[in-house]
Amino acid sequence: MRQATITRATAETTIEVTVDLDGSGAYDNRTGVGFFDHMLDQLARHSLIDLRVRADGDLHIDDHHTVEDTGIALGQALAQALGDKRGIRRYGDCALVMDDAQVRCALDLSARPYLICNLSFPSSRIGTFDTELVREFFQALSTHGGITLHIDQVHGVNGHHIAEAAFKAVARALRVAVESDPRKADAIPSTKGAL
Repeated sequence: MRQATITRATAETTIEVTVDLDGSGAYDNRTGVGFFDHMLDQLARHSLIDLRVRADGDLHIDDHHTVEDTGIALGQALAQALGDKRGIRRYGDCALVMDDAQVRCALDLSARPYLICNLSFPSSRIGTFDTELVREFFQALSTHGGITLHIDQVHGVNGHHIAEAAFKAVARALRVAVESDPRKADAIPSTKGAL
């Protein structure tokens, strides 16, 4: 039962996120930010984590609060669904290509949040989406999910491809990290005995 639902309500946004770590990558994401929904869909599909997001944010101002608060709620949902992390692989990595873009991700479900995000976008917008929000989302996800998260762009000239490769690389790394380790299915994956 590695599932969780988190509801976060502030003066700026109301967010509900539901995850199932043992899903099939099903998704139903509605944030009001089209490109961001597309990225969340990729995150679910390629991690095999079922994801449902409903967000009602102050989009008349901009997309910032909606994207950041969704990252916060998703991080909290992942942490809750993982519980004590008994039996998981803990680490995941992926080098992912999408046409001109290659992005590498390595992560640790360590309960020690830290973000390295080396992405360089050729313009400040992908359609109407502010590319600065890619980092903001991953910062919120890392902080509230307790994830050490490294994302490094190797190549890329197209902003859409760079962003999508980043989300897919994180997804594929998450897929590995949350999986059950059949050799240590009853153990906490740390010499400390706790994560």
